[in-house]
Amino acid sequence: MNERSRITLSLLLLRLGVFLVMLMWTLDKFVNPEHASGVFAKFYGLADVGPGLLTLLAGLELLILIGFLVGYRRLLTYGAVLVLHGVSTLSSYAQYLEPFSHLLFFAAWPMLAACIALYLLRDLDTRWTVS
Repeated sequence: MNERSRITLSLLLLRLGVFLVMLMWTLDKFVNPEHASGVFAKFYGLADVGPGLLTLLAGLELLILIGFLVGYRRLLTYGAVLVLHGVSTLSSYAQYLEPFSHLLFFAAWPMLAACIALYLLRDLDTRWTVS
């Protein structure tokens, strides 16, 4: 396997991994709106986010994620995924102050690094993408 193939495969795997996590968070808004509403209240200070607004947000997020998955308009979709995950990671700052009570929150940082890498290398991420 040549260098270009290794790079494109690596970026594809990063994209698939980030997509999977983000998809589950998006589906949670559809499947378990009470949980998603609690997350919005606790981490973003947005109380009383109703199911209608959650469905709308989840729908927009799902469209962005599908674009991200297929590499459509990478500047926009990769950037949006980076911003969404970046805000999510930074809004959880209180959890990082008690690291051994919230170990799973630290998984957000390598994923944020993957989002940054994908955004910076988006022009090289061409495997299984639309043009």
